[in-house]
Amino acid sequence: MHDDRDLVEARLRRVLDERIRPAVYPESVPLKVGVWNAPGEPVPVAEGLAATPEPIAVGDAWGAPWGTSWFTVTGTVPHEWAGKTVEALLDLGFDERKPGFQCEGLVYLPDGTPVKGLNPRTQWVRVGAPAAGGEQVELRVEAASNPEIFGPVPWRPTQLGDTETAGSEPQYRIARMDLAVFDETVWQLVMDLEVLGELMVELPADSGRRAELLRAVNRALDAVDLQDVNATAAAARAELAGVLAAPANASAHRVSAVGHAHIDSAWLWPLRETVRKVARTAANMTALLDDEPDFVFAMSQAQQWAWIKEHRPEVWAKVTKAVASGRFVPAGGMWVESDTNMPGSEAMARQFVHGKRFFIDEFGIDNDEVWLPDTFGFAAGLPQIIKAAGSSRLLTQKISWSQTNTFPHHTFLWEGIDGTRVFTHFPPVDTYNCSMTGRELAHAARNFKDKGVARHSLAPTGWGDGGGGTTREMVAKAARVRDLEGSPQVTWEPPSAFFAKAEAEHPNPPVWVGELYLELHRATLTSQAQTKQGNRRSESLLREAELWAATAAVRAGAPYPYAELDRIWKTVLLHQFHDILPGSSIAWVHREARRTYAAVAEELNAVIDTAQRALAGESAGGELVFNGAPHARHGVAAGAAGPAVPEAATTVRPREEGGYELDNGLLRVEIDARGLVVSAYDLTAGRETLPRGRAANLLQLHPDLPNQWDAWDVDSFYRNTVTDLVTADEVRLEGASVRVSRSFGASSVTQLLTLSGGRLEIATEVDWHETEKFLKLAFPLAVHADRYASESQYGHTFRATHTNTSWEAAKFEACNHRFVHVEEPGWGVALVNDSTYGHDVTRTVGEDGTTTVVRVSLLRAPRFPDPETDQGVHRFRHALVPGATIGDAVREGYFINLPERRVPGSASVEPLVSVDDDAVVVTAVKLADDESGDVVVRFHESRGGRVRATLTPDFPFTEVVTTDLLERPTGEANGADGAVSLTLRPFELVTLRFRRA
Repeated sequence: MHDDRDLVEARLRRVLDERIRPAVYPESVPLKVGVWNAPGEPVPVAEGLAATPEPIAVGDAWGAPWGTSWFTVTGTVPHEWAGKTVEALLDLGFDERKPGFQCEGLVYLPDGTPVKGLNPRTQWVRVGAPAAGGEQVELRVEAASNPEIFGPVPWRPTQLGDTETAGSEPQYRIARMDLAVFDETVWQLVMDLEVLGELMVELPADSGRRAELLRAVNRALDAVDLQDVNATAAAARAELAGVLAAPANASAHRVSAVGHAHIDSAWLWPLRETVRKVARTAANMTALLDDEPDFVFAMSQAQQWAWIKEHRPEVWAKVTKAVASGRFVPAGGMWVESDTNMPGSEAMARQFVHGKRFFIDEFGIDNDEVWLPDTFGFAAGLPQIIKAAGSSRLLTQKISWSQTNTFPHHTFLWEGIDGTRVFTHFPPVDTYNCSMTGRELAHAARNFKDKGVARHSLAPTGWGDGGGGTTREMVAKAARVRDLEGSPQVTWEPPSAFFAKAEAEHPNPPVWVGELYLELHRATLTSQAQTKQGNRRSESLLREAELWAATAAVRAGAPYPYAELDRIWKTVLLHQFHDILPGSSIAWVHREARRTYAAVAEELNAVIDTAQRALAGESAGGELVFNGAPHARHGVAAGAAGPAVPEAATTVRPREEGGYELDNGLLRVEIDARGLVVSAYDLTAGRETLPRGRAANLLQLHPDLPNQWDAWDVDSFYRNTVTDLVTADEVRLEGASVRVSRSFGASSVTQLLTLSGGRLEIATEVDWHETEKFLKLAFPLAVHADRYASESQYGHTFRATHTNTSWEAAKFEACNHRFVHVEEPGWGVALVNDSTYGHDVTRTVGEDGTTTVVRVSLLRAPRFPDPETDQGVHRFRHALVPGATIGDAVREGYFINLPERRVPGSASVEPLVSVDDDAVVVTAVKLADDESGDVVVRFHESRGGRVRATLTPDFPFTEVVTTDLLERPTGEANGADGAVSLTLRPFELVTLRFRRA
C-alpha cells in the first residue's frame, strides 16, 4: 500500500478546523449586552449585580488595565430550539493561546448564584434544554480586564504591571455574545478525532496500530458530509468505535490524572486579583464535578481556600459540598506554595502549621502529600520539616526545567540534611498544566525514568493561573484513553491514591541526598531586595515577638497576642509565595509588599515593646539589654535581659600608604586609601585572613541581561565581564569606624566599616539607579577549601567550591540564610548577613596556595516584569568573622539578625528556657496555638554532629511531651528534676510542649 500518512493527517487537521469544530454550534442568535464599569477597585458582588448597565455591542472595546466590568447579557431561546441543548457563548475578546494571562470572568445568575468561570478555553455557559423555546435568558458576568503582561515580544518591559503606570486604554474587544445550539454528537466526534489523531502521530511510523488508526480516521472523514456535518457526525463516530474500543497493552504506562489549576498567589497580577482567579476557578471546577462523575480535582494553598471562604461565600458553599463528596480535594498542606530556599527555619515550619491546620479545622483532612509543582528548587532541610509536620510525600515538577543536567529519577526517596527521607515524585509529563493531549501522555510514558520497576506517574491536569482549571474536553479525552491501545492508561484519582500505588509498586526506590537545586531561576535569590529584606526582618521580629510575649505572659501574667500573631504569621507566609519572595512579580505586587512589611514591622515592634516593658519593671534610671538571640551576648543570656558588658574599644591608626588600621585586640583590619580591606588579621590565631595582594570588601559590577526570564535568571556568561569598583570619593574616620563613599554610573555607595568583637561589620547603603547590572560584594579568603557551608532551614548544607562536574558547575549562584562558612582544618571564616540570600563561591590557586572567594549578591536591575526593579536606596549589613568555627558562624548569624534592644528598667529577666550546649539552637519559644497556656519550645542541633544537652525551663511544669510542628503529642520527653535531657542526632529538630503548673 502506498504511504498516504501525511495526506490523511493533513486532511484531518483541515477538516477538523474548518468543518467539524465549527459545526459544534450549528445555530446561534445574538444576545443583548450591557456593561457597567466599576470605578477603581473591584466592588462587592451585590453592588455589581445591582448596577445599571449601559449598552455595548460585539466589536466594542472595553476594560481599562486592571479594571472590572459587569456585563449583563439577555436573550430569548428561539421556539424552534425546543428540546435542543443551548449554551451561551461569551467571548470577551479571549486569545485561546493564553489561558490565565488575560481577561477573565465569573458568571452569575441575577440572584447572585455563581455559575462558572469564563476563560479563553471555557467560553460557554450551559443554559439547558428548553422544553418549548421562548425561555428568557439573563446572565451577569463580573469581568476582569487584566492586561497581558507577556506581550507579543517576550521579556519586553511594560508599564502595565502597576495601576499607577498602566494608563486607561481599553485592553479588549467583545468578540461574541450569542445563544447557540450545542450539538453534543459533533462535539464527541471532535473528541474522538483529536484523541486518535494525537495518539496516531506519537506511535512508530511502521506500527500496525498507527496504520489501523490512520485507516479508521480516513473512513470517518469519508463518512462526514462536509456540507452537513451535523447529520453525518454519528456515522463518522461509528467508523471510529472499533479502534476506540481496543484495550491498552498490559505493559502500558499508567497515569493518575489529578484535576488541577496551578494558581500563582501573585505574579503578573496582584494579590487582590488572585482572590478572584481562585473563585472563578473553583466555580468552574465545582460545575465540572457536577457534570463529570469520574472527575477529581485537587486544589492546594490553604490561603486560597481561605480567600474563597472570606470573599466568595456563595462559591465556598459549592466547594465545601464538593469536598464532602471526596472529589474536590485539599492538597499540599501548606499556607501557600512558597519558595523553599529563602524562608527561614520557623517560617518554613509555619507554612505547614497554618496550611495543615486550616484543612484539619475546616474539613478534618490531614494531608500526607506536599504539593509544590512550581517552586524554584528545594532546600535540603525540607524533608525533616515535612516529616515533622506529619507528612511523608512530596510532589514537584519544576526540576524538569533545569538547563544543564537531567534529574535521574521520577520516583525516589529524598534525603535531607538530618537523614530524614520523604517519598518524592516528579511527574514525567513535565508540566503542571497538562491538557491530556496525546503528545503529553506519550512524553510521560517515554520520559518515565523508573521503567521496569514502576509504571505509575501523576499528571496535574488543567489550565492554571486563572485559565479556568480542567476543561470538559480534557475529561472527555481522559475517558477515551482510560484503556486504549497505544496510549498510557489514564484514571482520575486524588494524589493520595496515586502515592499509595507508587509506594506499593516501588518499595525500594533510589535515594537522592541533599538539596534539589534548580539549574535555572538563580537570580530569584537577589531580585527585589526590599521584598527579601522585608521577609527576613519579619521573620526575626516574629521570633522576638513570640519569645518576649511568652516570657511576659509566664513571668508577668501579660496577655498573649494569639490572634495578632496568627494573622501576622499568615501575612508573612503569604508573601513567601514563590513569585513574591523570589522577586518575580509585577511592580504592583512588590510595591504592596513593601507597604505590608512596613506595617508588619510596626505591629511586631509594638508587641515586642509592650512585652519588654512589662518585664523590665520600673526604670529607676537603669537600662536593660534584651537579648533575643539563641546565644549569650555581652554577658546577657539567650532570651534574657540584664546589664550588658561593654566590648573592648577599637584603636584607630592612620596607615602611611593612606587609609586606616583598626585594632580591638581580637582583630586587626587594614583599610587602604581606596576603602578596600587589604588585611584582616586574626590576633588570637595569629593568622591573616586575606591572600597576599588581594582586597576584600570589593564591590564588583557585571552586565546582566539573561537570555530570558529577566527577573528570574542570571546566566553564567555574566561573569565574563566585570568592573571592580576601586575608586573612592571619600575615605574618612567616623568615630572608631571608617566611612567609604563611592559613585559609579548613576549610582552611589556608602559603607561604614566597624570592628565589633571578633568581626568586621560592614554597613552598606546603595542608591541604585543602574539598568541590567548585577552588583556583588567580594571577599577573597586565604582558605583552602573544597567545599563550603551555607545555612539552610534547621542546619546547613555543603556545596563544592570547584566545578569538577556539570552538577557542581551549574551551582554558580546559590542560596544561604544568615551565613556562609569556609574552613581549613582548625581555622575558618564566616561571612554573615542580615538580609541577603544569593551568593557565589569560587576558588583559584596561585603561588601562595588556594584562595576561596566568597561573593554576596546585593542588587540586580532587570526590566521585566517590573521595569523599575530595585531602583532606589537599599541598606545591607554584613560581617566578616575570621577564625570562625561553624558554631561561631551560627552564633554570629543570629547576632546580626537579632540586634540587642535597650529598654529602661531594673528588673531581672531570666530566660524562660535555657540550654547548656550552644550546639543546640532554640528557634522558637511561644505559647501553644490552642491558647491553653502551655509553653512550646522548638530547637535543633546546629553544627552537624551528635550532642547531649539539657534544656531547663525556668517555670514550673507538670508534664512535657514531644510534639509535631502542629503541637500534637508524639511521645514522652525525659523531663526529670525540672529539666529535659536530650540526645540529638546531627541537625535533628525537636519540639517540646510544657504543661505549666
